[in-house]
Amino acid sequence: MRGRLPALGSIAAVAVLIAVLPFTLSSYNVSLVAQVGIFFVAVLGLNILTGYSGQISIGHGAFMAIGGYTSAVMSRDHHTNLIVTMLMAFAICFVLGLLVGLPALRLSGAYLALATFALAISVPQLPLQWSTFLGGTGGVQSHTTVSDRWIYGAAWSCSAILFLLAWLILRGRVGRAFRAVRDSEIAATASGIELSLYKTLAFGISAAYAGVAGVLFVMATNGFAQPTEFGIILSLQILIGAAVAGLGSLWGILAGAAFVGLLPQVSTSVPVIGSDHGRDVVFGLMVVLVMLALPDGFAGLLARLRALVRA
Repeated sequence: MRGRLPALGSIAAVAVLIAVLPFTLSSYNVSLVAQVGIFFVAVLGLNILTGYSGQISIGHGAFMAIGGYTSAVMSRDHHTNLIVTMLMAFAICFVLGLLVGLPALRLSGAYLALATFALAISVPQLPLQWSTFLGGTGGVQSHTTVSDRWIYGAAWSCSAILFLLAWLILRGRVGRAFRAVRDSEIAATASGIELSLYKTLAFGISAAYAGVAGVLFVMATNGFAQPTEFGIILSLQILIGAAVAGLGSLWGILAGAAFVGLLPQVSTSVPVIGSDHGRDVVFGLMVVLVMLALPDGFAGLLARLRALVRA
């Protein structure tokens, strides 16, 4: 228990800071920190899939789109409570994640990445095909709009709940099975682990997290769901956030979420090349520099610091 006190103390300090921030920041900055909370949920879900079960995905923006459109359509047509739509998005994306995970059983590595890449490209096109129901290029406007502080509270409350859920899952039998599958599928099978069950379960859990992030993402844009908001760039941002956080660990998720949530906004003020391209250049350079400096992500840095303290 004594060995866990520093980690518990750090979590408590971060929780207190997050609780105090909305009362000290401007409305704009509150929305930025809320954006970090939204990416926290999405990056956490992808880390369960890629970091713990070893399955690469570049398609989580698609599940965010499904969650976001679920929220917007249910609010527009049925005035459904936002908390209820989050639960609905969680359940729908969990089932869809299981369905996507089934054909993914035959794929691995770059082939699985390409398959999920196709998912990220195709799903945002569906509103264009079903424009009568999903609004086409005009998108869907939710019936309910909320304040920045509401989004902030919802994003970080979901982050805390889902972080605790992930910790409980990963420290138990399911988490051990995920890590065994990641390390060696042959050894996992020899140990009696059902590969198909745990690989599809990882997809389902990860997609469910992305669905909740999608609901929050739409509410953060004044309840407006539009296909362009869920393009391939969003999926790449989530993947970058997971890499910066450190795959296979929960302790760097906040750093990864802050990186992809704040850096694009901060980089707009850097005078590089021009206002149209400077943001992308700075963001790309920072990704390269962080990966060179922290090849194991922020979680790897924390592990090295703990080793130095013990030494």
